[in-house]
Amino acid sequence: MAVIVQKYGGSSVADIDKIRKVAGMVAAVRREGYDMAVVVSAMGKTTDELLAMARSISPTPKKRELDMLFSTGERITMALLAMALEEQGVESISLTGSQCGIITNARHTDARVIEVRPFRVQDEMARGKVVIVGGFQGVSYKRDVTTLGRGGSDTTATALAAALGAERCEVYSDVDGVYTADPSAVEDARHLPQISYQEMQEMSRAGAKVLAAQAVEFAKNAGIAIYTRSAFEPGRETVVRTMPPGTPRGVRAVVSERDVIRVRVRGACAAGRFAELLAIFEEARVPVKELSATTLEEEISWSRASFVISRTNLHNWPTVLEMLRERAGDEVEIDDGLAAVSLIGEGINNDNSTLIATLNLLGDRGVAVLGVATTSFRISCLVQESGIDEVVRACHERWIEQQVP
Repeated sequence: MAVIVQKYGGSSVADIDKIRKVAGMVAAVRREGYDMAVVVSAMGKTTDELLAMARSISPTPKKRELDMLFSTGERITMALLAMALEEQGVESISLTGSQCGIITNARHTDARVIEVRPFRVQDEMARGKVVIVGGFQGVSYKRDVTTLGRGGSDTTATALAAALGAERCEVYSDVDGVYTADPSAVEDARHLPQISYQEMQEMSRAGAKVLAAQAVEFAKNAGIAIYTRSAFEPGRETVVRTMPPGTPRGVRAVVSERDVIRVRVRGACAAGRFAELLAIFEEARVPVKELSATTLEEEISWSRASFVISRTNLHNWPTVLEMLRERAGDEVEIDDGLAAVSLIGEGINNDNSTLIATLNLLGDRGVAVLGVATTSFRISCLVQESGIDEVVRACHERWIEQQVP
């Protein structure tokens, strides 16, 4: 039988009534004759509550212990959903990430899936059971429990879909797909019926919360379409897939990310110190979003390095800052209270016209641009967080609302 993988986010399984409704949705698809794996997140804000408990004990808890704690949230959901399905006459079994064969590296709280061995999942499907999987978690090659960072349940779902050769992967949450901006911040945000893997990846890396970037990567590599839908308001959806030739180019979405930090270090490039400072972030398992280094040849002692990081999923910032100050002292400068606004779209950097127009737009509005970074599908501007909503609305009006749909 064909395989469908579904994923239900925390808001979709926030209480017992919603879990029963999800069980009904799963049962309906199962009765159509599909083999099914269903990935679930922790109920509601459970992970946030677990983090708050950890921080009430220690301001900087060890990441390994955080992973042990965080992984319990999904286990609660998966067991309850399996029970709800049994009550509806559907045979099911709940499995943890490790029982499903999701193997990761050893990077706690932000692990990366390196292999999926879905033998247990396939065995249980062959017995006619729906397999309920605890998302957001795996097991490292050291046999430690690991978690996959923000959006980790999305990654679990698409990684499993790829390993199982699924027909499709359906991701259910409290929104009915992908929009040109966050609808809660931009009233005129437009729904996108489809979007390319590359554009969705860039949106995720730039701060969009609909799908995790690693999840999209698994789907892209396996050629599996992702259908993002609302769990309880059926109708519209966004399909993430390879776009057909002739699809219009240009800005497709405006995304923002709050709580961004920039670390600047004077003299960082002298005598190999740049690598030493970068190793601090690696040792502390802090992903660096953007980095740059500048040196004057005439005066090698004068140099400056810049590291842009996000507080999202960053549980040990005080420790990292202490390590930086120990090795660089007063040469470390911290720019806090920043945010990034990003334009996403294929071909937007074929020339500099979009970037120039955006810089002029923000300059006319008195917005100081503190940094710029680009990729083939993205233009990002670093600005003060206090004005980020206005910046997003201005960019959306210029690049989305003023364009022909």
